[in-house]
Amino acid sequence: MKFLHTRFKVRDLDRAIRFYHDNFGFEVRVRTTSGRGTQLAHLHLPGNDTELELAYLPWDPDFKLDEDILHIAFQVPSVPEAVEAMRARGVKITEEPHETDSGYMAFIEDADGYEIELLDRSKRAG
Repeated sequence: MKFLHTRFKVRDLDRAIRFYHDNFGFEVRVRTTSGRGTQLAHLHLPGNDTELELAYLPWDPDFKLDEDILHIAFQVPSVPEAVEAMRARGVKITEEPHETDSGYMAFIEDADGYEIELLDRSKRAG
């Protein structure tokens, strides 16, 4: 069995693509429109097999995102450096870098309010 992708509903497909490209290096593999009119972008991160699928539903452009339902996580070489670079690009930092038993982490929000964990496990606490 192999995990393939995760889908996020977005309010603006081009804006969401820019966010994931500019902050994480994702590249668009393909853009399509489903039979029911959902605009899709499949993004891949070089060096990874799993994809992020972004979906814009024209009939529901201003959906409500419930808080703290899900998040995705990225391992980064340096959490403080990643946070500062993202802060300079206007990314919302929801939890500043700090140490935990899992490593050094921080949380940000993407362009649609999805929570993203940044983690550096090479600097485990303890």
